[in-house]
Amino acid sequence: MTARFCTALLAFTLAAAAHPGDAHAAYPDQAIKIVVPFTPGGATDAVARLLATRLSGKLGQPVIVENRPGASTVIGADAVARAKPDGYTLMLSGSTTYTVLPALKPSLPYDPVRSFEHIGIVAMAPIVLLAQNAVPATTLQEAAALAREQSAKGGLMYGTFGPGSAPHLAGEMFAQAAGAKMMPVPYKGSAQLVTALIGGEVALGVDTVSSAAPQARAGKLRALAVSGDRRVPQLPDVPTFAEAGMADAAFVGWYGLVAPAQTPAPVVDTLNRAVAEVMQDEQVRKTVSDLSLDPVFLPGQAFRDQIAKEVGTFTAVAARAGITLD
Repeated sequence: MTARFCTALLAFTLAAAAHPGDAHAAYPDQAIKIVVPFTPGGATDAVARLLATRLSGKLGQPVIVENRPGASTVIGADAVARAKPDGYTLMLSGSTTYTVLPALKPSLPYDPVRSFEHIGIVAMAPIVLLAQNAVPATTLQEAAALAREQSAKGGLMYGTFGPGSAPHLAGEMFAQAAGAKMMPVPYKGSAQLVTALIGGEVALGVDTVSSAAPQARAGKLRALAVSGDRRVPQLPDVPTFAEAGMADAAFVGWYGLVAPAQTPAPVVDTLNRAVAEVMQDEQVRKTVSDLSLDPVFLPGQAFRDQIAKEVGTFTAVAARAGITLD
């Protein structure tokens, strides 16, 4: 090795050490992929495609959405956790991936905090507690009293999306806050659940505002309370759980964007700034609101704090109810 080569190598090394971000200054220089661990067509997919379009304009590179459903989002989440940490593979998913599953399934192949770099929560997803019209309860407190009365008879039946789903956990949160025992009945999704409620198969149900609001406005179902810190425009006359005196029963879903752990900080910062700018755009906020979601931006530490808080809450709820997916 010549002296001239050694001198050049030393100079390059010192320059790289002095400017560690320079290696990532060109990011992005190729297409970025956002993995959605759900099938196309749902709210998560819609938010991801909106972000992809706007981020492409901000970052100057194509941003595509790849749907990788399966195993209640575990397949897609695990694939992203194992992806090369270079900022070109991201994931947008709901709180089911980040908090519900970790609370119910300790053997997950990924960790919701350590496996990812947290770019930001971009939307909150309020849910609504519904009753079929024949149920003799017109308020949340009346439903709680009815649930307590029926506990000795096996409990009121309420519809869910299956064991360990967000509606299952949300219904159990209501039951525990009411001091009652209830019986979960699984359905394959919103359409089946709403049909079952209207048909009188179950007394109560938990669903997203976007799915349930049209039926509630048409008088086919009774909306008792919505989660979140304020009423939703789709159901302006329906109180929040807190307004109805049962703040502990509220379950709020949300959507967050992550990259694999060890993605370089300059890359994460670039994505963080771009997503923050996108979520400040009035047209983006309107489009998200039209999906019955609340547009927000909670970056980095706030995202991680949300995960820690909810995993603790849901773990306790699941333990009291004996809910487990392992």
